[in-house]
Amino acid sequence: MIKIKRIYDAADDKDGFRVLVDRLWPRGVKKEDAIFDLWAKAIAPSTELRQWYDHKHERWDEFQLRYRLELTQADAMAELASLRAAAKKGTVTLLTATRNETENHAVFLQKLLSR
Repeated sequence: MIKIKRIYDAADDKDGFRVLVDRLWPRGVKKEDAIFDLWAKAIAPSTELRQWYDHKHERWDEFQLRYRLELTQADAMAELASLRAAAKKGTVTLLTATRNETENHAVFLQKLLSR
C-alpha cells in the first residue's frame, strides 16, 4: 500500500516506511524533528520542472508527461524500484510539503508505484 501525507502531519504507526519525496527541505520543519526513513531526492521533480509547473491546474497534464520523462534517469529508476519493493513488504507513505492534495508529484508517484 502506498499512501500520501503532508510532512507537517503527525507521524503514525500505520505510516510504515516514510519517504520524503520533495527536493527542497520543507519550510518550518526542523530536521531533527522530522520523522522519515528516506529522503528520496532522486525522484523529486527537478527545480526547473517544479518552477515551470507552479501548481497551475492547466499545466497538470503536461507536468505529468515531463515528470515521467525525468523519472527515466538511472538514479530515479533505482529509487523507484526500491520503493516498489518496500511497498510489496508493507505500507509506504510518501511525504510532501505540497498544499495541493490532488495535483502534485506525490499523487503521480503513488499512481506510478501502484502499477
